Amino acid sequence: MRKENMHQSVEVIYKKVNECPIGNSQFSFFQMVYVISGNGFLHINGNCISYQAGNLMLLTPNDYHTFEIVTTTEFLLVKLNSEYVRDYKSKSIDHIECILHYATHLSGCILNRKEDEFLVKSIVESLMQTIESKDVYDEDLIIHYVNALIVIAARNIDKIKPVGIKDNADKKILDIINYIQSNILCPQKLKASAIAEKFDISDTYLGSYFKNHCGETIQSFISNYKIRLIEHRLSFSDMRINEIVDEFGFSDESHLNKFFKKHRNISLTGYRKAKVLLSHDS
Repeated sequence: MRKENMHQSVEVIYKKVNECPIGNSQFSFFQMVYVISGNGFLHINGNCISYQAGNLMLLTPNDYHTFEIVTTTEFLLVKLNSEYVRDYKSKSIDHIECILHYATHLSGCILNRKEDEFLVKSIVESLMQTIESKDVYDEDLIIHYVNALIVIAARNIDKIKPVGIKDNADKKILDIINYIQSNILCPQKLKASAIAEKFDISDTYLGSYFKNHCGETIQSFISNYKIRLIEHRLSFSDMRINEIVDEFGFSDESHLNKFFKKHRNISLTGYRKAKVLLSHDS
């Protein structure tokens, strides 16, 4: 197995291959892979996913992957080092690194919005022209195009349904999920009474309605989503524990620590230390 590092913040590479150009690999950076033409399979972390032209796939740091090429394939690889992703600033996207890290690979192509398929194809074509032209201000153009791909990837990942949600789930349950995710930092808005009032559902019916469509209780969904974000703060930010307490509306550090330990069986400081040790080892 080969582990590959990168020293540039952003790198865009075109490859036309008949076999996997690197073999079984592990990267220390994020990589978006767009399939221009061809088909085959992506083997990632023990899963096998088919790919075809028009697919946009995401590889995150420390994924183990290899491509099985069935027909000659053209890839556009967009590599982003962790510092670039961590420092990425957007008006509307909070913690892009968290969104990218928790993307599901089982879905293969991350494009869930049909209208974004044409948009991504157009951006890729523009990127191809730019890296071939070698003209003035090309680096600035490339950064703008790459940032557009990041935003599109983020909004598609954000639309990925919870694991247990049914295929025929109605629009209201998706709106409720979006409401919860948008207000995860506002405990008052996450109360069952507040959600029920917002969506004109009775308090007593809300619980069974949510569980019937999502396969878990609404409180379980809220807690798991909140834990995921707290894990991100501990792993990828320098936020103090008391700052996380304030951000998520816990009463004090003891309250937050009890909540976290209940779900992860480890303290906040223990989790952070373990992540630091893991990153040093890798």
